[in-house]
Amino acid sequence: MENMAENLPGHIAIIPDANRRWARERGLPAWKGHEAGAENFEKLISYSLKKGIKCLSIWGSSIDNLTKRPLEEKKALLEIYKKYFTKMLEGNEIHENEVQVNFIGRWEEQFPDSLKQIIYAVIEKTKNYRKRILNFMLAYGGTDEMLYAIEKINASCGKGVKITTEIIKENLMTAGIPAVDYLIRTGGEPHNSTGFMMWDTADAQLFFSPEKFPDFTPEKFEEALEEYARRQRRFGS
Repeated sequence: MENMAENLPGHIAIIPDANRRWARERGLPAWKGHEAGAENFEKLISYSLKKGIKCLSIWGSSIDNLTKRPLEEKKALLEIYKKYFTKMLEGNEIHENEVQVNFIGRWEEQFPDSLKQIIYAVIEKTKNYRKRILNFMLAYGGTDEMLYAIEKINASCGKGVKITTEIIKENLMTAGIPAVDYLIRTGGEPHNSTGFMMWDTADAQLFFSPEKFPDFTPEKFEEALEEYARRQRRFGS
């Protein structure tokens, strides 16, 4: 087999689908699935740091997750975020590995001040790190991101300015991070959702796992990376 160290994707994005289905199968409330998913995220983040992944993006929630789900589920999800990001802030792993942590999406419009203060603290403490990048997509949607970019370009560019790929990238919520090399979706449904990172995944390899996200263990992640290493990437048509 080829040397895996030479075939690691530089930027991996994960759509963690099926937390709710995982909980439902066990007769548990939906928020228990999100809790199990958060615990699994911790394991996958640790694994990715040990593996040497340079950039990891995780979709934590869409806008619909925060506006259309039952109030009890939303409140539980926000509490999970608060607990996890506090743990991240107070722990050593992110700092020892010099991981810059970014939060991408409309979370400032959706989250309570108590949670936002924790997130601001994580951003401030990690803003100068350069070895690794960890992105949490919160209150995020790909279609919304493209509308956001178009509105910014419309407001800032003069009439007659030629729109280039560089200008579009500079105005995305994800302006500061590289394109995605490998998009992984769990849950057994082989599709994208609300155009997740549609610009940045244009040339990404895709991997659809049958495992519900709480069951997508580091061992399953390793299998996905082995699959990536076997592929030959082709750009364009």
